Amino acid sequence: MLKKGSKLNSILTGTCPRCQNESMYLDKNPLHFSKILKMNEKCSHCGLKYQIEPSFFYGAMYVSYGLNVALGVAAFIVSYLIFDSSIKTAFIAIIASNVVLFPLVLRWSRNIYINMFVAFDKKYKK
Repeated sequence: MLKKGSKLNSILTGTCPRCQNESMYLDKNPLHFSKILKMNEKCSHCGLKYQIEPSFFYGAMYVSYGLNVALGVAAFIVSYLIFDSSIKTAFIAIIASNVVLFPLVLRWSRNIYINMFVAFDKKYKK
């Protein structure tokens, strides 16, 4: 389904955006909260430095905001419009979905942000 070389593959798996051969994170499991943002300094396969410039991933906060808004809208639509619940219940569904999916959104926002700046290159050699 997700072929190597697609941006979606790199975003969902958290692999290096240039070569997609290695995970960017020290711990692949986003549910280990103490290690959720711990990243390798660079890719051991292609040598891409993940921290492209100082404070590079601060820009991922904007992506995270967009993902959380989209998640909130989706939770509202499902709760209020499909299940015909009250506004209070829909609000609780929005908060619950954002809290439960926080680790995934955090990693996906970083993955999306770095993939905006680095393209896949199957011919890249170290």
